[in-house]
Amino acid sequence: MADEEQQIVAFLSQPAAYGLPVGEKIGHVETHASHVFLAGDRAYKLKKRVKFTFLDFSTLERRRAACENEIELNRRTAPDIYLRILPLTRRGDGFHLGGEEGELADWLVEMKRFPASGLYAAKAGRGELALSEVEELAEAAAAFHRRAEVARDAGGAENFLKIVEGSAEDMKPLLGKVLDAGLADRVTARSRELAGAHRALLDRRRAEGRVRHCHGDLHLGNVTDIGGHPVIFDCIEFSDRIARIDVLYDLAFLLMDLAFRAERDPHLEGFANRAFNTWLDRLPQGEAESEMEGLALLPLFMATRAVVRAKVTAAQAKDDAAKERANAYLQFAGKLLEPLPPHLAAIGGLSGTGKSTVARGLAARIGGATGAVHLRSDIIRKRMFGAGPLDRLPEAAYAPGAGERVYGEMLKLAGHALDAGMSVVMDAVFAREGERGRAGLLASSHGAAFTGIWLEAPLDVLEARVAAREARGDDPSDAGLAVLRRQLSYDIGKMDWTRIDASGTPDEVLKAALAPARAFH
Repeated sequence: MADEEQQIVAFLSQPAAYGLPVGEKIGHVETHASHVFLAGDRAYKLKKRVKFTFLDFSTLERRRAACENEIELNRRTAPDIYLRILPLTRRGDGFHLGGEEGELADWLVEMKRFPASGLYAAKAGRGELALSEVEELAEAAAAFHRRAEVARDAGGAENFLKIVEGSAEDMKPLLGKVLDAGLADRVTARSRELAGAHRALLDRRRAEGRVRHCHGDLHLGNVTDIGGHPVIFDCIEFSDRIARIDVLYDLAFLLMDLAFRAERDPHLEGFANRAFNTWLDRLPQGEAESEMEGLALLPLFMATRAVVRAKVTAAQAKDDAAKERANAYLQFAGKLLEPLPPHLAAIGGLSGTGKSTVARGLAARIGGATGAVHLRSDIIRKRMFGAGPLDRLPEAAYAPGAGERVYGEMLKLAGHALDAGMSVVMDAVFAREGERGRAGLLASSHGAAFTGIWLEAPLDVLEARVAAREARGDDPSDAGLAVLRRQLSYDIGKMDWTRIDASGTPDEVLKAALAPARAFH
C-alpha cells in the first residue's frame, strides 16, 4: 500500500473523520480492491490504488469514475443504500471528508449501513434462509433483468471464451500449490469444448438482446434483507466486460451458489431449483421460447461461475480449510459439466390433487444441480394472456380452444428444454387421453425417459383444498369449486399413467411420486 493510502486508511479508521465522538468504534473491512469503513449508520468505501487484469483503480480519475459508476449502477436495485460520492481533501492539518476546500486526495462512496446479519449468505450459513426469500429474490432478479439495458456490442461466443481463458490464466500460479492441476485442466478443456460447440447459440442470444448490463456478481453475499425483502447490492462497477453479459450467465452465479451450498447443507435442498423456476415463470411470452433454448448454456455458465469462486478462494487461501473449499468449487464445476440424460415427467389430476406441489418437489429432485424445468399450465396460460402468475384471468382465457393452445405451448417449451439437455416436469390436468399420449410421444421423440403420474383423491379432500386455495388467493390457479365440479364429469378414458393416492400429506404424496421417477436416475 502506498504511503498516502496508508495515511488515508489511518485517518478513516478514526471516529473524528466522520464527526463522531471519541471512543466510537469504526469497523474496517478490507477486500482485494477496497477498504470499507463502518461508522455510525453509514458505510464508506475507498477504492484501493490497484491495477489487475480485470480492474484498474490506479489513478484518481479512474477511482472517481468507479465511485460514480457504483452509485449509478447500484441504484438500479438498491436506491436507498447508495447515497453519494464524497471527496477526501488534504489540508495543512490533515485530511477532511467532504467539502470542497483543500487539495483533492481521493473519493469515497457513502452508503447507508445495514446489519451484516441480514446478508443472505449469513442467513444461509445460520440455516435461517427461507425458500420464500429465495423465490422473492429470483422475482427481483427477473424484474431487474427485464429492465436492464441491452448491450449488443458485448457478450457472444468470443467474449465468453475470453472469460474461460482468463480464468485458466488466473489459475496457473495456483495449480499444484492450492488447486488440483489435473482437475483444473479438465474443467478448462471441457469449458472450451462447450463454449465452442455453443458458439452459434451464444452469438444468437446476443443478437436477440439477451446480453444486457447485468449485476455481474449476483450471489448470496451481495443480497441483504431490508424491511423483510431482498435487496441486491454491490454490482460490478469497474468492468463493462464483466457486467455486460448474458442474463442467464448473471443468474447462473446465484444458482451455482445455492446449489453448491445445498451439497453441504440439506436445509438448502431444492432452493436453486425454486430460484431457477421462479425466474423462468416471470419471463414474458416473447422471451420464453428463446430462454428454453438458451438453457443448453446453463451448465457451462454455472461451471464458469464455480471456477471463478475456485480461483478467488484459492488466491486468498491462508489455511487448509480454504484450500479445500477452493478445490470443492473446482470439483463442483467438473460435476456441472458432466452431461445428464434428460427426463420428462408429467403430473396430471383434477383440481385439488396437489399437482403443483408434487411437481415442484419432483423438479427439485431430478435433473442435476438445478433440478428440472417446471412447466405449469396455469402460469403458461397467464403468460400467453399477458398476465402475471397471480393475476386472475377473464373467462375468455378459458374459452373453447384456449386449453389446446396452452397445452401446445407447454409441449413446445418442454421440447426446447429437452433439446437443451434439461429435464422437465409438466404440470397440468391432462384429463384427455390425447393430451397424455402427446406427452409420452414428446419424450420419445426427444430421446428422453418418461414418467406419467396421475393423482387422485376423494371428492371431500379435493373440495376442501380448492376452497382453501381460493380463500388464500396466493396460487396461480384460477380453478375454483365450480371448475372442479365440471372436471368431475370428464371422461378421462384409459389411464396408463401411474395412479397415486393424493389424499395424504404433501411429503407422503411426493415420496410415492418419486418412486417411478427415480427409476430413471
